[in-house]
Amino acid sequence: GQVAVSQVPAPTLPDASGEDLPRWRGFNLLDKFHLDWSNGPFHEEDFRLIHELGFNFVRLPLDYRVWINDGAWNRINDESLRQIDQAVRWGQQYSIHVCLNFHRAPGYTVAAPKESTDLWTDEATQQVCAKHWAMFAKRYRGIPNRNLSFNLFNEPPDEAGDAFISVTERMVSAIRERDPDRLIISDGLSWGQKPVEAFTPLKIAQATRGYAPFDITHYGASWVEGADRFAVPSWPRPIAHGTLYAPAKSDLSPQHLMPLRIQGPFADATQMRFKVDSVSTKAILVVQADGKSIFEKDFTTGPGSGEWKSAHFRREWNTYQNIYDRDYDAVIPAGTKLVELKVTDGDWMSISEIALTTRGSREHQLSLSLDWGQPPTGIRYDPSNTQSPFQTPQSQDRDWLWETTVLPWVNAKKRGMGVIVGEFGCYRQTPHAVTLAWMEDCLENWQRADIGWALWNFRGDFGVLDSQRSDVEYEDLNGHQLDRKMLDLLQRY
Repeated sequence: GQVAVSQVPAPTLPDASGEDLPRWRGFNLLDKFHLDWSNGPFHEEDFRLIHELGFNFVRLPLDYRVWINDGAWNRINDESLRQIDQAVRWGQQYSIHVCLNFHRAPGYTVAAPKESTDLWTDEATQQVCAKHWAMFAKRYRGIPNRNLSFNLFNEPPDEAGDAFISVTERMVSAIRERDPDRLIISDGLSWGQKPVEAFTPLKIAQATRGYAPFDITHYGASWVEGADRFAVPSWPRPIAHGTLYAPAKSDLSPQHLMPLRIQGPFADATQMRFKVDSVSTKAILVVQADGKSIFEKDFTTGPGSGEWKSAHFRREWNTYQNIYDRDYDAVIPAGTKLVELKVTDGDWMSISEIALTTRGSREHQLSLSLDWGQPPTGIRYDPSNTQSPFQTPQSQDRDWLWETTVLPWVNAKKRGMGVIVGEFGCYRQTPHAVTLAWMEDCLENWQRADIGWALWNFRGDFGVLDSQRSDVEYEDLNGHQLDRKMLDLLQRY
């Protein structure tokens, strides 16, 4: 069937096209996000509150399995579709643009469990997926683009490459056969981080993400592998790289083989704690204070149990690269000018955190990035600078976010492409003050770039309602726990 266009006018919603998206602002609503644990009807209260709080956009990440019967791709569950129809109507009623997204499409998802077929390579799967999008196109034909858009797939991976482009072209064609003018949005490649220039002739918009740096936005997230090893986040923060390479790695530049240097002076004796993250094969680590050894240890990996947290045999290198995730200590003598950490023999190892404590002061911590191929960073330490005791040549801050995550999309806009940030936010384990500082830098940048955004989510772990953060004083809002500081921040932008 086809859903009638609501007669309720939506004068506050701006026109929208693939070449020029408005600066919508809003939230993701997860009521049909996962067949097994998030599959109920949408709530009118969400639409009413979002409207009353001054926002005008919702993205509905959908799991296609909720509108089929018993896993049969071609047997449609009408009741589920009617619940989505209702959300579309509430969007019209409350002047909220509704963006429908196949978060799980036939043959592709970033969630668990994986799909049994592969959308990017399997012809039959592509046919079914096109059929599902065509069904939605027919169902909502005639609803204006200011009210409704289709966001094809959630966060396609880089390896989908050219197949992603051809599959997208196929979906666009299937939709436009039924509804020639429907507004279509594609997520960028590399999980929404890279604009796809090849889409310009299709006149479709593109969506990016606000999840950088990932160890801040997903700190403590149980579904993210390795999140339990992320250091406690801070923002803004110095950029430091902590992979140390042995002299035997002659394929690397002399810069890569430098020690990790911490410049003092250290007026008082200072306790140093450093966290060893991973070791490849073997690494002899020496820590020196003004050239004198204050710590030396042979880290040799292998199977089974050991000092490491987990053993990992890497077949392609025929060696063990084990995760230690373990702290070690040394004392820096008073009067030291320079501390150096270096691997004198073996392969490589990574240090994920340096922490320094002088008598009577609190511990100062510095997170180190584990990016392979980056030379160790020179660090300056000044304990009297209580705000930023560690100084490095580069920082992650608002300007860094602009250069790395926003500028590519500003350039895409200049080429005539509509852009929106389809998801952003910090998981509830990230300290609230850090979350708000980081969010403000993101929001400021997107306002400067004239790009809209949608927080993941409205109610829940990333949201302004019922987020269950332990470090927030909540207010009551219609029986919900409201994060007033976060709401005020979003409303300012």
